[in-house]
Amino acid sequence: MKFQCPGNPLENYTSRREFLYVGLLGSVGMALPQFFGSRANAAMKQLPRHTPVAESVIHIFLPGGMAHQESFDPKPFAPAEYRGPYGAIDTAIPGIQFGQFMKETAKIADKISIIRSMSHGEAAHERGTHNMFTGYRPSPALAYPSIGSVISHELGPRNDLPPYVCVPNVPNEYANSGYLSSAHGPFAIGSDPSRGDFKVRDLNLSKDVDHARFERRRSLLESVDDHFRTLEKSDALDSMDEFYQHAYKLISSQKAREAFDMSKEPDKIKNEYGKNQAGQRMLLARRLVEGGVRFVSLTAGGWDHHDNIKAGIQKQMPDTDRAIAALIRDLDRRGMLENTLVMVSTEFGRSPKINPNGGRDHWPRVFSTMLAGGGVKRGYVHGASDSLGGEPEEDKVGIQDLAKTLYHQIGIKAESEIMSPGERPIEIVDGGQVLDAILERKA
Repeated sequence: MKFQCPGNPLENYTSRREFLYVGLLGSVGMALPQFFGSRANAAMKQLPRHTPVAESVIHIFLPGGMAHQESFDPKPFAPAEYRGPYGAIDTAIPGIQFGQFMKETAKIADKISIIRSMSHGEAAHERGTHNMFTGYRPSPALAYPSIGSVISHELGPRNDLPPYVCVPNVPNEYANSGYLSSAHGPFAIGSDPSRGDFKVRDLNLSKDVDHARFERRRSLLESVDDHFRTLEKSDALDSMDEFYQHAYKLISSQKAREAFDMSKEPDKIKNEYGKNQAGQRMLLARRLVEGGVRFVSLTAGGWDHHDNIKAGIQKQMPDTDRAIAALIRDLDRRGMLENTLVMVSTEFGRSPKINPNGGRDHWPRVFSTMLAGGGVKRGYVHGASDSLGGEPEEDKVGIQDLAKTLYHQIGIKAESEIMSPGERPIEIVDGGQVLDAILERKA
């Protein structure tokens, strides 16, 4: 009997050792496919790395397509059918206004940058999501890795923590590892941190496996691997060993467990973020990057407001606004904002004109993205949409530009190449330019 896992370098090996791996990994609580991978995905064109400005990234994704008119780019002087149901408020940046329900983010606008001229031309949810998670337009021929997976591949783990974590779950298929090994896929915590019974899966041993038994399994596995390595002279076992060591460190590290432990946070801080999904997800994200996670991806709310955008914004925006502002303030007072890049993005914008149902439809021609920390300018607005919020008016920004800027700030040369399964080298980002104008200092 053999496991049939496509692309698995161990698939032709004897089942005895494979079952030992299954037994061990079952005790860790992680799935076997997460550990299969080939070193064929080593980087092809590795350009010299520069010193990173950001050490970690927090990606806050607003699924469904948040309206730029009701958030970062209101149009208070447009006709009523374009302006929408709500007004605009002043921010800490002189002359710049945000939507009426972004009161807290408006107060910390002098700590962030807003791109008001994002554009990618993909009006379908799945295609827009693909763009924002990978920096690539979708292709029928190739599954591109997410930005988090590329960072995992290029930089690896730190402080016994997974390099790439999704809160609470992997939000969509494009947040995965694509053509990279599944070892570079996200670690999903599996439970929402706003729940009273919040507990991260995979951080504890099974009830019938204590630490002594776990150590015996580990020792047995090492002995078997030594034997097979001698017989087979294969570096596939070395690759498996690397993945196994990451799992062992995660389950045995007190530091790793504490990073996920929300009980360590005082109520004052939890209240500041908001005891709701948006607030507690962002608070956990701060704990994770503080502990050493390189890339945290989380979602907040639902923003597909084809109908009654007035009620939708009133329901969704206050919690999200409060949590974003709390995260920026918290990172700043802890001295972490300079080395943590925060990105708030969405699939696309919404149509300039309110539709007959009182909502806005999909509109990828122009929308807004927020960046903060990680060497990004404070109190800066890049680009502009036209007077009705329908087209970029100046400094149009594409998905390649945004992805290349993010990679640049964390120390990855986006022109580097990674080998795809078809033995074809693929650039991390194909095209685009680093947005120098938005950066306080270049990496």
